[in-house]
Amino acid sequence: MDELDLLKKDWQANTTQVNQQLLGKDIYPMLHKKSSSIVKTLFYISIAELLFWIIANSYPLFASEQYREELVAMYGGYTMLIGLTTFGSLVVILFVYLLFKSYKSISATDSAKKLMETILKTRKVIKYYVIYNLVMGFLSLSIGLYYTINYNPEVAEQFAQYSSKQMFIVTVVMILFIAFFLLVFWLFYRLIYGILLKRLNSNYKELKKLEV
Repeated sequence: MDELDLLKKDWQANTTQVNQQLLGKDIYPMLHKKSSSIVKTLFYISIAELLFWIIANSYPLFASEQYREELVAMYGGYTMLIGLTTFGSLVVILFVYLLFKSYKSISATDSAKKLMETILKTRKVIKYYVIYNLVMGFLSLSIGLYYTINYNPEVAEQFAQYSSKQMFIVTVVMILFIAFFLLVFWLFYRLIYGILLKRLNSNYKELKKLEV
């Protein structure tokens, strides 16, 4: 049990308003420090993710000509591929900026109310970012599979020979593949961001008690 947990235990045990106010003044700086540290960690994770996507998006530039052609065909043209890549990179940059802004806001504030507001904003940013990634993952896979099936001559020719039953099985397999990919994606973000957000939410609840 760390010092913050001991103070919270004492704060809950003291029933007099004066004692609770005094202990509350000791608890707030620690909650502030912990919240700032969590958001700072989230910011560093977002930087690492930005670097990962920059490397991943840059890979086609150094890959073989055949791979680039297949990738362009999969996304229905060079314009679509570059458009999706650019849009995705801009969203990640915006996400990094918002987390950096939250970290700076938490570091500068000396008000419990403002700290609570910043924690809420940070939680919303993470939530919307995860939803965005799930939606983009679904769209990217769906568009990629659609263009591969309909515009890749070899694949289109092979699919043309399938019976209705075979097409149904292939469709089910593709749906399950997309669902599995999205589930893994969601679990990844749940693991990476979920633990930190849970701690941040715990700090928010403690701050709310101090405000009462």
